[in-house]
Amino acid sequence: MRSAEHSPHSPERREFLKQLSAGALAAWTAGEPLFAQANEADDKIEQPKATADACILLWMGGGMAAPETFDPKRYAPFENGLPVEKILSTFPAIDTTLDGVKISAGLENIAQVMDRATLIRSHVQPDLGNILHSRHQYHWHTGYVPPQTVAAPHLGAWMARLLGPRNPAMPAFIDIGQRLEGVGEKEELKAFHTAGFLGTEFGPFLLPYPDQAIDAVRPPKGMTPERFEARYRKYRELVERSPIGERGSDFQKESMLRAMENAYRLLSSPERKAFDLTLEPKASFDRYNTGRFGQGCLLARRLVESGARFIEVTTEYVPFLHWDTHENGHETVQRLKSEIDRPIAQLIRDLEERGLLERTLVIIASEFSRDMMIEGVPGSTARDQSRAKTDVLKEAKHYGLHRHFTGGTSVVMFGGGMKRGFVYGETADERPLVATKNPVSVSDLHATIFTAMGISPKTLLTVEKRPFYVTEDGKGQAVQQLFA
Repeated sequence: MRSAEHSPHSPERREFLKQLSAGALAAWTAGEPLFAQANEADDKIEQPKATADACILLWMGGGMAAPETFDPKRYAPFENGLPVEKILSTFPAIDTTLDGVKISAGLENIAQVMDRATLIRSHVQPDLGNILHSRHQYHWHTGYVPPQTVAAPHLGAWMARLLGPRNPAMPAFIDIGQRLEGVGEKEELKAFHTAGFLGTEFGPFLLPYPDQAIDAVRPPKGMTPERFEARYRKYRELVERSPIGERGSDFQKESMLRAMENAYRLLSSPERKAFDLTLEPKASFDRYNTGRFGQGCLLARRLVESGARFIEVTTEYVPFLHWDTHENGHETVQRLKSEIDRPIAQLIRDLEERGLLERTLVIIASEFSRDMMIEGVPGSTARDQSRAKTDVLKEAKHYGLHRHFTGGTSVVMFGGGMKRGFVYGETADERPLVATKNPVSVSDLHATIFTAMGISPKTLLTVEKRPFYVTEDGKGQAVQQLFA
């Protein structure tokens, strides 16, 4: 059944889009963001010493169920007539290279590199009500609950703005695997795939198809400096006639033009070869090639080697597909594991062999977890609990964790100054599977990531005289226990 949160005509969705559009318009008209102190009484904000130079976010778009992946619970195989209350995991647990730590079957390759990982089992999110995916993905990627009066920047955009590129020829922020058109909820997706008020030049370099990435950086035939200059003049005219040109600030217009200049710099640089997967030795390519996501992991490794700062690789969010497992959950997750398991493990091994893992922070994350009985935060009504206890399995398509759950989510981090072979936090062994030890909020997780990259969680810019922090209100606290 199609849920209300995805309905294209629901009043909540129309209002949400209206508010997002207002925030985007505010970003267009904003002037240049300026650095500021938290308040006049504060001492100068001290930036931490970076433990990572680059960051790769492996995004499991749609809601990766922790009990089916990195926090397995009591397993029950499919059986017609089995009460749903008996099911916590639909895959058995398997051993890893960490003594006493198990993850879910189907992740055998990742299990072999868990001794390099920090595993957080107590990531928690707030209950954001309707339109869960759109709101939670925006929240996770920007640190701010939508809608905002200004368009909040993506994590990668903050890093591009505050740290700059590691290599002047390489885009600082690259997004691999997500289409923004033709996949449903396109406006909501676009809302957090931007640099917001920071300006277009700090936004993502979008590569929906990794095997076609080279086409995005290949100069058109016959492109000479003279032709580029003519094209640049034409582009400036188009910018002036665009909505940003008509209503936007000079800063936002100039930012769009600088984005084009940066793209042209890449077209004429030797670094563009990093985008060409056909240059990868066949044996190496085959180890990664499980499809678009696997190729995206390979592309991410090549781009980090060539100086990219922040890369997001996604399994792609499309409503009711991939990790958005509202039915056929077990079968779908089995397929997804076959797509992510080998390339993620290979990425970790390759970065380690090349001496890059120590200074590259790799993160596996999703917007929330899933559970067979509880949707949203724990604490369903008595009526819901009573009804859930009468549910029994009658068809295989209902076997698999599929209802949204924000009370306990898993995040895996490799390299970048994090501890090796470390587990942080716990969730309950029985429903509700909430975090029972060391909960980590989105703000604190972001603070940890920013701290690893050498950015204080209290860093702020002023936008139209309004303070805007890299973590919400500057209150994010890095989880120091995670650092080596």
